[in-house]
Amino acid sequence: CKTFSVDSKRFGNRIVMSLTTVFSLGLVMSAITVIILVVLFVVDTFWVQGLPWHKDCTPIYVQFFVKFFIIGVTVLVVAVPEGLPLAVTISLAYSVKKMMKDNNLVRHLDACETMGNATAICSDKTGTLTMNRMTVVQAYVADKHYRNVPEPQLIPAAIMDILVLGISVNSAYTTNIMSPEKEGGLPRQVGNKTECALLGFANDLKRDYQAIRNEIPEEKLYKVYTFNSCRKSMSTVLKNADGSFRMFSKGASEILLKKCSKLLTASGETKVFRPRDRDDMVKKVIEPMASEGLRTICLAYRDFPVSEGEPDWDQENDILTSLTCVCVVGIEDPVRPEVPDAIKKCQRAGITVRMVTGDNINTARAIATKCGILLPGDEFLCMEGKEFNRRIRNEKGEIEQERIDKIWPKLRVLARSSPTDKHTLVKGIIDSTVLEQRQVVAVTGDGTNDGPALKKADVGFAMGIAGTDVAKEASDIILTDDNFSSIVKAVMWGRNVYDSISKFLQFQLTVNVVAVIVAFTGACITQDSPLKAVQMLWVNLIMDTFASLALATEPPTESLLLRKPYGRNKPLISRTMMKNILGHGVYQLIIIFTLLFVGEQIFDIDSGRYAPLHSPPSEHYTIIFNTFVLLQLFNEINARKIHGERNVFDGIFNNLIFCSIVFGTFIIQIVIVQWGGKPFSCVGLSIDQWLWCTFLGFSSLLWGQLISSIPTKSLRFLKSAGHGTQRQEIPDEELEDMEEMEEIDHAERELRRGQILWFRGLNRIQTQIRVVNAFRSSLSPYEGLEKPESRSSIHNFMTHPEFRIEDSEPSIPLIDDTDAEDDAPTKNFFSAPLAVNIFNYLCFWKKQVCLQSL
Repeated sequence: CKTFSVDSKRFGNRIVMSLTTVFSLGLVMSAITVIILVVLFVVDTFWVQGLPWHKDCTPIYVQFFVKFFIIGVTVLVVAVPEGLPLAVTISLAYSVKKMMKDNNLVRHLDACETMGNATAICSDKTGTLTMNRMTVVQAYVADKHYRNVPEPQLIPAAIMDILVLGISVNSAYTTNIMSPEKEGGLPRQVGNKTECALLGFANDLKRDYQAIRNEIPEEKLYKVYTFNSCRKSMSTVLKNADGSFRMFSKGASEILLKKCSKLLTASGETKVFRPRDRDDMVKKVIEPMASEGLRTICLAYRDFPVSEGEPDWDQENDILTSLTCVCVVGIEDPVRPEVPDAIKKCQRAGITVRMVTGDNINTARAIATKCGILLPGDEFLCMEGKEFNRRIRNEKGEIEQERIDKIWPKLRVLARSSPTDKHTLVKGIIDSTVLEQRQVVAVTGDGTNDGPALKKADVGFAMGIAGTDVAKEASDIILTDDNFSSIVKAVMWGRNVYDSISKFLQFQLTVNVVAVIVAFTGACITQDSPLKAVQMLWVNLIMDTFASLALATEPPTESLLLRKPYGRNKPLISRTMMKNILGHGVYQLIIIFTLLFVGEQIFDIDSGRYAPLHSPPSEHYTIIFNTFVLLQLFNEINARKIHGERNVFDGIFNNLIFCSIVFGTFIIQIVIVQWGGKPFSCVGLSIDQWLWCTFLGFSSLLWGQLISSIPTKSLRFLKSAGHGTQRQEIPDEELEDMEEMEEIDHAERELRRGQILWFRGLNRIQTQIRVVNAFRSSLSPYEGLEKPESRSSIHNFMTHPEFRIEDSEPSIPLIDDTDAEDDAPTKNFFSAPLAVNIFNYLCFWKKQVCLQSL
């Protein structure tokens, strides 16, 4: 499990810094509590009362000191929010499982939360925005433009034979048109969808392409030039019986037409095809087709006579010239019906959608308009890959970031683009500093050549159906349905992860603040904590395990898409959350202190204050404990909303886990209070006392409505908490000194200098240990057998690649190595064993000391 953030190291450092600070404060508070209790006891016993030290009384004094130590440990236990790593783990794991049902197969856990902060999506067109079920709907053949598929008798026989033969052999033999699965359904398309459209066109012309393939099997194909993104075409060469050759070609119309020098006429003969004729065809045929959102494909051929001898097939540029144009077809790929609404949701959520496609610019513009990427009246850019490269490169042909920054903010459609253009665009957007916040980019891809772009992106989406294995290995999430609307669901789940952690923080910090103040103040005034050690362990269990499970499993809602993405420097605790934490904290402290100092008068019971050592449990302190727990239970419902919403019950029954945990905790609380006895320092309460405790707990819901009525803007003294240390917070002189001493990465520079030195020291120790282990292994009789490296140590948190002994050996970079790129911070996430081991160990140690003391 990996922790979450737009920039993982930045967010991970913020978590560690926050928890380290809280732990330090808790440790200080614990120490102060013990010191105060010891001093008060010593002063009161040996000075005020003037009692001498008797050896016989030493065991009693030791018991008092142990009691004070237990109280100090109690303060420390409740001060550290060690449940945060658990909440992160549960939230991510739960999201991954649920995202699978939404057609998102998550390969890298960090991609969940990163998608919630996405600001840009560079999407393919075919199969993602469209249905990827292509059909020929228009054709220009025999000097005539047919708006519908022409009848077979309208096409001359000579042209028909060449056309169908070219379609049949100049395509992958694995591509086929199969019979429909259900009677009356559409034929199934297997293989490349563009080739399926052409084979379907042959079937519409009442010709059997399979019969031709049976006559000319794949083994008889003399030469095949497979399709690539550079030439935008595919060619197949057949050898005739007389020794001559005929090459069939198909490809992007405006590109392949430039290679044509002849055109088949209605009589079946060829005529000269001049540049002027090509311009007329582009204007009168190709552009009208493209404006209707059709992909235009040119079909052509070339004969190589015996008299000229066998050409040099390796010279592709010489081979792919002097073609004879047979036909230009317009292929329709309908837009998925759910895509326009999905894109509208993205735009409303502050996410810019860009189309990156290899299609004609007019086709791409038409599809983008249908999808809603381009809106009427918007001043956005649509350009081809060639123009894009011309504008971003200088005189030396080098890419300049300043030039990219002038283009990408308004760019919405990049047509006739290559995979290299996609990678350049993604890298340019990520590296841009034009906007205050760095852009978080998601990219879709299905081809092998899309691997670099998928790897470079913050989140790479591969197509589960049409995607290649290389694209899937390079991706972070696989779309099992190849549908753009699934990306929107990934955004919702990503934002839900962040909000779930914020909800847990809001709840837990309220408990922490109240519990620490109550334990500290009560101990200092009454020389005993109102909340006993075992009771605090139960409270700790509520606010750690149960709360993280309840609040981290909230399902996402459409309302998550009504706000802009969180920025990279978004604080862990917003001003609204701070208002809620302080508001509920003050209210709970008022109730607890009222019960502590005047509770015995309110309920007409004996006071539990100043009870002697080993005194039995009191009703007074049991009511305080019970009220405190019920306050947390009802405040857990308040914590479901972190943006000031009033209806805290909205959607509560959609999360059965939350309801079960709250109800189950209440039942266990009844059992503990009524039958817990001395182990839990409780006595059974009456019905009236239970009703009063429940009413006081329920009142936190009413108090929450009052807090929601206070405008956050009016509370100017509140400040957001949990910022990462900014670069400017470290003096430039110190940065220069640290850079001279040793290279540090971007995440380290955002830590305070003391923490930088701390982590660097740990890294040096780890390096020395590895060197020793390497030396030992060289002397071992089992040389060559390497012990698996532990990843559950804090030393691995800031591990630098250059420190690793095994990195000195040559290695082959893998495409799914998430740390392969140094300039991709979102791929470097510190693993959960760090947080889990540190804080679970601290929690375990504290509780063990507490239990042993008891």
